[in-house]
Amino acid sequence: MAWAQAKPATTPVAPRPVVVASGLENPWAVAFLPSGRFLVTERLGRMRVIDPEGKVGPPLPGLPKVAVGGQGGLLDVIVDRDFAANRMVYFCYSEPDTEGRSGTALAKAQLSVDRARLDGVQVIFSQSPKVASRNHFGCRIVEAPDGTLYLTLGDRFSRKDDAQKLDNHLGKVIRIAKDGTVPADNPFVGRADAQPQIWTWGHRNSQGATLGPDGRLWMIEHGPQGGDEINVLQAGRNYGWPVITYGENYGGGKIGDGITAYDGMEQPLHYWVPSIAPSGMTFLTSDRYGRAWRGNLFVGSLKFGFVDRIELQGGKVVAEHRLLADGGARIRDVRQGPDGLLYVLTDQSNGQLIRLQP
Repeated sequence: MAWAQAKPATTPVAPRPVVVASGLENPWAVAFLPSGRFLVTERLGRMRVIDPEGKVGPPLPGLPKVAVGGQGGLLDVIVDRDFAANRMVYFCYSEPDTEGRSGTALAKAQLSVDRARLDGVQVIFSQSPKVASRNHFGCRIVEAPDGTLYLTLGDRFSRKDDAQKLDNHLGKVIRIAKDGTVPADNPFVGRADAQPQIWTWGHRNSQGATLGPDGRLWMIEHGPQGGDEINVLQAGRNYGWPVITYGENYGGGKIGDGITAYDGMEQPLHYWVPSIAPSGMTFLTSDRYGRAWRGNLFVGSLKFGFVDRIELQGGKVVAEHRLLADGGARIRDVRQGPDGLLYVLTDQSNGQLIRLQP
């Protein structure tokens, strides 16, 4: 079975969830392979291929050592835009050192022709510094139109103030070439006080990112207690964490000076109070659910277990609608497949890959 495009729906109706595969252990990301197959990561350090009938394959050998624990593990995965020609896969994970610390790393590998293993694994980026923390790895990958790669990087929770410093990779979004080199037009190239991979800074922990219809990088990030954000990123801009936030400390109390605006720091396009704990993010570019849904943004909620369908107009959020709100499962990833349909992953010990069927 190949990915099949069907006629668009005539009216927007709530789609029904169809389980494609189950028995996944805390799945984190899904990517799409030719002939109706899926590539899925499990946070505990496994990557698997799922066939068109929903059969889950064995773990692929060839992965590097992964620091599993807390929020760390094997996290995002995407396939190269030219996968049919090069069979290249990119994945990010929590990379350990020999002293009990870890950091987010980005690697690439070739999926073997028989889809049974990963060959030629090469780490093309390692977050610096590594930190003795099991939280806030970020770790969403997006391939830009020019073939460069964006990677979101968390502040590691215990080092939030470093998100406001350019001499490290904590609380940043980076942009690199597929061989790990730094593009010459990155905003901080040539500055002695800055890491050249940095694209934007002042972030907390982003677990969702995607290209928008405008060609720019859109991302969601977790606030503390309240203050989850949608941001549309512009090169070299500072997005404020932890100086400005619409959230507060866990258990209450302001963060820093408790302010929400400051000169030189960007405002979010949208924020949530209370937090929905957003993870997974995609724009719908198809008409499979009716034309009214085309161009909507879809975001998963870990905290409340729904998919948020977000209507945008004039660059602003004008309405939100909850899908799968009665499912009771944490939503970890949301992607549009080659068939124009939406797919979600549930973050459970018996996690599922679900298709939203019109």
